[in-house]
Amino acid sequence: MLGLERVANLAFWAADGGPLTIANAANDIHLALFEKPREKCRSTIALGTGAAGFLAWQAHLGAALGREPRVVDHDVSWSLYFEDPDGNPYEITSYDHAALSAALCTTVA
Repeated sequence: MLGLERVANLAFWAADGGPLTIANAANDIHLALFEKPREKCRSTIALGTGAAGFLAWQAHLGAALGREPRVVDHDVSWSLYFEDPDGNPYEITSYDHAALSAALCTTVA
């Protein structure tokens, strides 16, 4: 109905309990659908960006939060994880994996 289809190269995540990722035909809108038990106010807002935007968000969030957001390499993408002052979770993800791997290789352990 919304014109979104499964992203075939990310289908392996859903097989292991991770998200089912769907996207529009232009591949510029992605939704990651997670199956999880009901929790109180734990819906995550996930946003996508390119490599430059990812690095800018990382720097901005580090300054704004007073600590670096958690950075995770998912092998096909990189994600920043953080919470707002009320504890609401957020994720910023980039599929520019190669560019970010090169940029982050000296900062991520």
